[in-house]
Amino acid sequence: MTAGHFIFIPAVLLVGIVIGWILGSRAAGDAYAAELRRREERRKRES
Repeated sequence: MTAGHFIFIPAVLLVGIVIGWILGSRAAGDAYAAELRRREERRKRES
């Protein structure tokens, strides 16, 4: 195993964590917005 592995592998893992963090936060934001829309629609139907 070369010395490059000690730099390359953690760098790839870090990039993966960052991409996962970004995609996860977008998905969570979309889910939250969808839930707010559902609640607003229910409130309009009940009124």
